[in-house]
Amino acid sequence: MTLALYGHPFSSYTQKALIALYENDTAFQFRSLEDKQAAAEWAALWPIKRFPLLLDDDRSVVEASVIIEYLDLHHPGPSPLLPTDRQAAVDVRFMDRFFDNYIMTPMQKIVLDRLRAEEDRDSFGVAEARRALDTAYGWLNEKMKVREWAAGEDFSLADCAAAPALFYADWAHPIDNALVNVMAYRQRLLARPSFARAVDEARPYRAYFPLGAPDRD
Repeated sequence: MTLALYGHPFSSYTQKALIALYENDTAFQFRSLEDKQAAAEWAALWPIKRFPLLLDDDRSVVEASVIIEYLDLHHPGPSPLLPTDRQAAVDVRFMDRFFDNYIMTPMQKIVLDRLRAEEDRDSFGVAEARRALDTAYGWLNEKMKVREWAAGEDFSLADCAAAPALFYADWAHPIDNALVNVMAYRQRLLARPSFARAVDEARPYRAYFPLGAPDRD
C-alpha cells in the first residue's frame, strides 16, 4: 500500500497536508505538480484541479482538512491531530476553519489581485481583505494569550492550518509587532520540525510569490 500526495511545495494547502504527514513520519510519495507527468495524473484524478490530493491505492481524497482527518482515521501515527473527545474535536475543527476562512482567504485575495492585469485589479476588495486580516489577527492575539497551540496544549489539525496561513499572510499583510501573542505563535510554528521541513522544501520556489518574498523566514 502506497500513499501519494499530489501538490506543490510552495502551496499553502499542500504544506498543510505535508505537516500532518511529517508529524507522524507517514510513508508517502510526493508527486510535485512541477512534474508534467504528475500534473497529468492529478488532472485525471480530479478534473476540478485543486490541490492537494491524496491517493491511497485507488481512493482519492481531496481538500487538505479532509486529507488530514482521513490520515488520522486510516493511517494513524503516534501524534493524533484530532482529539477523541468530541467537544475538543469541535474546537479543533473550528480553529481549522478560522485559519482557512479568515486568514488564508483574505491573504489569497491580496495575492491573486496582484496576478491580474493592472486594469483588472480590485483596490476596494484588497483594502477589504486587509481590514479582514487585521480583525482576524486581533481576535487571534486574544485567543493565544493562554494557548501554546491553536486549540490548546496539543498540536493539531488547527496548527497544520495555522502554519502556512500565518506564514504567507504575514508576507502579504504584515502582522503588527504589537500583537505579541500572534507573533510568538507564528515563531513556534516556524520552529516546529514538520513545518520547518515544508518551508525549506518550498524555498526554491519563492520567486513565485507575486508580492515578492521577504528575506526573513
